[in-house]
Amino acid sequence: MRATDRPSTAGAVALLRPGVVRWDMQPEQVERLIEDGIEDAEATVSRARGQHDDDHLAAEVVSPAFEGVSLVQQHEMVYDALEGHMTTDIHALELTTRTP
Repeated sequence: MRATDRPSTAGAVALLRPGVVRWDMQPEQVERLIEDGIEDAEATVSRARGQHDDDHLAAEVVSPAFEGVSLVQQHEMVYDALEGHMTTDIHALELTTRTP
């Protein structure tokens, strides 16, 4: 499938040519998933290595839901909010979590 052939709401992985995969889930899509999945969360997602790197994202997530929760559990909350996209649509995510 060419990147131009897939529906905009479909998965974010596109085959550029046989055997070459491009990970291109947009930062705004990731922000929305996190904010919808964690109560009162505010997520800021960017391309970790610059605008031309489609497969490495960085996220800072701030939520009162993290209060009293270990760092590992906070990260698990974010991964749960991403609903499996970490294994299909997001290649790498640098993650920072904190309370307001």
